[in-house]
Amino acid sequence: MSLPIRPPLLFASITLFAALFSAGETSLAQNSGVDLALHANSNASAVKIGLPAYPGAAFYKGADNDSAADLGLTFNDFHFSLLAANYVTSDSPEKVLSFYRKPLSRYGEVLECNQGSPVGALKVTRSGLTCGQAEGNGNAHSSTGHELRAGSPNQFRIVGIDDSHPGDTRFGLVYLELPKESSEKK
Repeated sequence: MSLPIRPPLLFASITLFAALFSAGETSLAQNSGVDLALHANSNASAVKIGLPAYPGAAFYKGADNDSAADLGLTFNDFHFSLLAANYVTSDSPEKVLSFYRKPLSRYGEVLECNQGSPVGALKVTRSGLTCGQAEGNGNAHSSTGHELRAGSPNQFRIVGIDDSHPGDTRFGLVYLELPKESSEKK
């Protein structure tokens, strides 16, 4: 299954980053001015992501990840946050995408992407969000499937579809907040 974000990989990256920065901070912890916070748990859900739960859908746990992840890292002015939840339904991918168009529109124009490229006339939202928004973070494309996105380049939501399993539709809901400098470089 290929969803927009793979939580175990991000969790490992964040853990390594936090370990590198916290290892040398023991002596500087008193009045150092360094603000470091890290959290990781599996408490993400559609509601926490800011979207409604799809009627009748169930959490889906794949062989290589949990059904949900809530990851965050703050290091002084650097802030990264990821909420992701994987679901499965017997409904068609088109029906799932149709259901999420209106709730996503609360966050701005809804951009439709397929294989990392825009579908339809909208190529970039007024806020500057693109289909390849996560490219600056080492990904050639944020998804290998069909997805909807809404928000800004630093803070957006994704509904990603995995229709490669006959008889069901697996989909991921994602909230991603990127450090400001990562999208300003684009």
